[in-house]
Amino acid sequence: MKILIIEDETRAANQLQRMLKVCDFEYELLAIIDTVEDSVRWFQDNALPDLVFMDIQLADGLSFEIFQKMDVEAPIIFTTAFDQYAIQAFKVNSVDYLLKPIQHDDLKKALDKFKKSNKPNSIDPSILKQLLCSFQITPKREGILVKEGSGFLQVKVSELLYCYSEDSVTFGVTLGKRFIINETIDELFDSLDPNKFFRINRGQIVAKNSIEKIDSYFNHRVKLSITNSRDQEFIVSRPKTTDFKSWMNR
Repeated sequence: MKILIIEDETRAANQLQRMLKVCDFEYELLAIIDTVEDSVRWFQDNALPDLVFMDIQLADGLSFEIFQKMDVEAPIIFTTAFDQYAIQAFKVNSVDYLLKPIQHDDLKKALDKFKKSNKPNSIDPSILKQLLCSFQITPKREGILVKEGSGFLQVKVSELLYCYSEDSVTFGVTLGKRFIINETIDELFDSLDPNKFFRINRGQIVAKNSIEKIDSYFNHRVKLSITNSRDQEFIVSRPKTTDFKSWMNR
């Protein structure tokens, strides 16, 4: 079975491959592609794969842009962190989905559904295009409302250098000050632009434009020098190191 993976997170692509092997799914991996532009070029230059695993949000935009530029008639299993109404529509059009983090049972069911289908190229490109165009991702926030004295102040997200969690309290730091954010570190990170912010470990989020230097660190990790670090250490956890390097290359 020849498959194509369209995914901009190296770790997610590698995890998917490992899970496919566990599911006893014999396949030949044709390519791993992380952008809309490269995906379009690949489809133009190659024969259709038997199956495509496709993330919704890619390095240079949403995957629906691929379908705006061309018709792709290969079966597609979407992998996405966004649980929106449109996903249900994918299912009734012979297009399945896996919600990240991908679960073994969900992957196995999707593969079983694909194997039982006698219509591998039955997707209607025009319907798929409409569905993908209707898929809306909530815009990333531009401001954070924080308490200051007896009132409130809106801090621009673009001014954030980093955020961290300490004793279950989330702090944000700009060039001039530190403030408390009334959200968990998980909630905060989910609302930030993943192209501009990276969660380097469980308790720290850094802005790309705050990183001044990257040094090798023991146990295959990296250590960051961050603007206005306030005596904090910024060490990218080992499981996140590969993805962090890819993120920095975007």
